[in-house]
Amino acid sequence: MADALMYQEEMFVLLAPGQEETILTPAELLDYLKTTLTDYPGDLPRDVAKFATVEAQATYLRDQSCELPLQPGQTLQWYAIRVEK
Repeated sequence: MADALMYQEEMFVLLAPGQEETILTPAELLDYLKTTLTDYPGDLPRDVAKFATVEAQATYLRDQSCELPLQPGQTLQWYAIRVEK
């Protein structure tokens, strides 16, 4: 189960293969994950595939996980961060 502190974070850092790290809001990360899942090559991991909609799958990933394997040797990762003002 995810730590309740995760829901208090205001931003996420996204690490995608071949790209520089990107800082995203929770809504932006959700949109990114939905796009990634729509174009996902192959079978989704079991814990993700059990959800019926892409929206539910992306929400599960954002709130309960921190990575999604894309292909052998490539993983999409994201981590909750606090941005100090």
